[in-house]
Amino acid sequence: MNRLPPLNSLRCFESAARHGSFNKAAKEMSVTPSAISHQIKGLESFLGLELFRRTKRKVILTEAGESYLKPIKAIFEQLEDATSELKSQQKSGSLRLAVAPAFLTRWLMPRMERFQSRYPDIQIEISSSIGLIDFSANDVDMAVYFGNGEWEGVDAYYLRPARLAPVCNPKLIKANQPINTPEDMSFYPLLHVSKRKDEWHDWLQQHDLDPVRFRRGLMFSSGSLTAGAAAQGLGISLSDPELVMPEIEAGTLKVLFDQHLITNKSFYLVYEKRRSVTSAMSAFKEWIIEEMVGN
Repeated sequence: MNRLPPLNSLRCFESAARHGSFNKAAKEMSVTPSAISHQIKGLESFLGLELFRRTKRKVILTEAGESYLKPIKAIFEQLEDATSELKSQQKSGSLRLAVAPAFLTRWLMPRMERFQSRYPDIQIEISSSIGLIDFSANDVDMAVYFGNGEWEGVDAYYLRPARLAPVCNPKLIKANQPINTPEDMSFYPLLHVSKRKDEWHDWLQQHDLDPVRFRRGLMFSSGSLTAGAAAQGLGISLSDPELVMPEIEAGTLKVLFDQHLITNKSFYLVYEKRRSVTSAMSAFKEWIIEEMVGN
């Protein structure tokens, strides 16, 4: 072991080489740039050669530094994988899951009792999350994504497609302006999701209707909010009928036309590619796919 350099020096070297900067390496490791420089000098003294060429604005790997970096990176990756696998084995009876708020409250939570009945020994921790998960930076095991299934660094398993259909509060519809055909919706405001502005445009065009002839209503940050606004009688939203079933059953929303938006977006169960799959993860994956097929 006396022939091996200190682990901390190797960590400083790998970080500085990756960033091409002692300052950025210091920020990543929460130390001062002088501490990074001291560790690198110690490593160079131990090896008896220079690893970096210093300039005013950055540091550049020498030929020896480039040669040394590749195996060092591989060793750290192996350490990370081994640590992750060991931690996974220790918590095989638990699962940390991240899900979009609307999907969590409207689809997953009403069904969780069935999962717990089947797997009473699995402890599951669920959090709501908008956007993609940085699996390497937190303890989340799995997540449910909505999109085209193409994300870097994760394995994605298809669950079901998006099913968006026009819904509104029945009280919105005036007696003298009934909605019998999709074209009749032109008398009422259409509610939009700010990040999905083309959904109404695409739905109307798919039914040979000119979007210009339809009224643009309020715009919201999420589909959950547009559905809520529709239930309040503020307009017509494109919503997944399965996710607004409580409102449909309560009579505050009604599906106007059972004609879904044709899109390439679907729900997927994802987890990090290098992640060792625990028994809890495998059980949840099998269960949610089964639930989706049954709906």
